[in-house]
Amino acid sequence: MKRFLLIAIPSFIAGVIFGAAFWYLASPLWIDRVVNETLAQGEDVMIVAEGSFRDADAAHRGKGNARMVALPGGGVEVQLSGFEVTNGPDLELWLSDHPDPASSADVTAGNWLSLGLLKGNIGDQSYSVPAGTDLSQYRSVVVWCEQFGVLFSAAPFGSPDG
Repeated sequence: MKRFLLIAIPSFIAGVIFGAAFWYLASPLWIDRVVNETLAQGEDVMIVAEGSFRDADAAHRGKGNARMVALPGGGVEVQLSGFEVTNGPDLELWLSDHPDPASSADVTAGNWLSLGLLKGNIGDQSYSVPAGTDLSQYRSVVVWCEQFGVLFSAAPFGSPDG
């Protein structure tokens, strides 16, 4: 019985730890977080820049539109519409100074600004840009996995006129 316990207890503890780690890392692959926020629109909302998300690679895919808009009250936000990205752990939305990031190195080699954790991997959502941010410095928006330092999707900004 003692031998059984010496094997069973450590095996059980290792199984719990492995199972919890597996669930944390793998569950985003089959669990989506859907968000449907109402995005500010109208004559008073000015589009500063916009772009379309694209896949970073075969495993990290994204689609939808990103807009940086100036709000009537003086604030600025990044709006995601028709948005969908591969889910993952610890995803954030970043502004990047790289004009068209194709790899994680493109993003980390330059300046970037985190707008916070991604609210959901599917749906319309908006993120406030901190007051005083030099908007001309940022040329794309990216979905970034902070935990593993991986680019999931990027939307290069162009002018709103094309």
